Amino acid sequence: AMSSSSSSALETEIFQYIDVHQSDFIEDLKEWVAVESDSVQPHLRKEVIRMMALAADRLSVLGATVNLVNLGSHQLLDGLDLPLPPVILGELGKDPQKPTVCFYGHVDVQPAKKEDGWKTDPYKLTEIDGNLYGRGATDNKGPVLAWISAVETFRALKLAMPVNFKFVIEGMEEAGSLGLEKLLEEEKQSFFSDVDYIVISDNLWLSNKKPALTYGSRGNACFFVECGDKDLHSGTFGGIIHEPLTDLIALLDSLVDPIGRIQIPGIYDSVAALTEEERKLYESIEFDLEEHKNNSGVKKFLYGTKEEILLHLWRYPSLSIHGIEGAFHEPGIKTVIPAKVIGKFSIRQVPHMELSVTEQQVVEHLESVFSKRNSPNKLKVSMPLSAKPWLAGVHDLLYKAARRAIKTVFGEDPDFIRDGSTIPVARMFQTITQKSVMMFPIGAADDGEHSQNEKISRHNYIEGTKVFAAFFLEISKLH
Repeated sequence: AMSSSSSSALETEIFQYIDVHQSDFIEDLKEWVAVESDSVQPHLRKEVIRMMALAADRLSVLGATVNLVNLGSHQLLDGLDLPLPPVILGELGKDPQKPTVCFYGHVDVQPAKKEDGWKTDPYKLTEIDGNLYGRGATDNKGPVLAWISAVETFRALKLAMPVNFKFVIEGMEEAGSLGLEKLLEEEKQSFFSDVDYIVISDNLWLSNKKPALTYGSRGNACFFVECGDKDLHSGTFGGIIHEPLTDLIALLDSLVDPIGRIQIPGIYDSVAALTEEERKLYESIEFDLEEHKNNSGVKKFLYGTKEEILLHLWRYPSLSIHGIEGAFHEPGIKTVIPAKVIGKFSIRQVPHMELSVTEQQVVEHLESVFSKRNSPNKLKVSMPLSAKPWLAGVHDLLYKAARRAIKTVFGEDPDFIRDGSTIPVARMFQTITQKSVMMFPIGAADDGEHSQNEKISRHNYIEGTKVFAAFFLEISKLH
């Protein structure tokens, strides 16, 4: 193991190199952002494939062995077959004495057009007031490049690599990571057999300024509740029949109360109890309610304290109603009694809640509410889509190493945070490979991933590159 004094001299040398080469790293990001690798829109699929080739070249230049795995094609709703972009499996270093860290990232992006309300061309990286604006700057091209640049820094300074590296880089994350799960299953015994740790950097800090490490996310169970028979005229039938939409609204109204508590019996029974140690993690978290309101444009939250808000966002389930299919929703009046309506809602579930149990509780609750209405309409409840929650061990070596690296680079301990939304890849990697998984964000809370004027600040991009480099040294010392 390195003595702390030699490691700090080494860190100084590494950080200086990164500072001096800032503009090169920003040029790299500019080149990547210029590729419209939007995986959502079929006509841009060739751009995604071109982006995968660029990323593969970048890893080859590092000296990595790169395998572009062909995943075949997928069928669109209109029956058209579209090629899936390949997934990059890269590998650099095979020293059995060193730990192997696998990095996951994606180089596809959400759709973006200037006329959506961007101040700048979304595909031309533009620096304004220390912020680098462009689609993919923070989600996820910036973090992928920061990791690669950190590895490259060791090579440029002719330093020994502190760990062995593996890379999994995909181009379909924004469209649901098609084909990834199957590939991970196939590679479990081979590519992943010697991996010790998996790091994902595809999320954001909780605050604009304070670094964070993410150790959990909620799952998601989506439900359809269907009611009805055939369209009827409200003048001819209004007042003499059980209207499906009236039934449906009553059903949806029974799900959640005005302060956000889910009204489905038993739903909270298996939610993990809050431990004292866990509660302590919340105390030091930097979370400014006003800043969060400003970032989100929300006037008032259901809760008034930081702790209450974060607990309800991260470790308690929530239920959201998303819409009603089949109801008349255009402007103006149309006096129809819709025949068949489908209400759509979802439950973000948390550790220890079993999906099958949640599904049963939802079905039983809706059937019980519906039976009291004595309606002849048909009720059908289904759960077409679900994803499980994810939770990592905050005491894992991975988290220790990342925490030390953050302290070195940013001068403060990170917040340990969870995510209120669902992060399927973290769960997928953990379940399939059975390795230790960590989410290590470098983007700030106000980066605007998925929205107009997405950015990463120059500070976060460059310091993020340093923090990854410092992390490599820390994990090699701790392992």
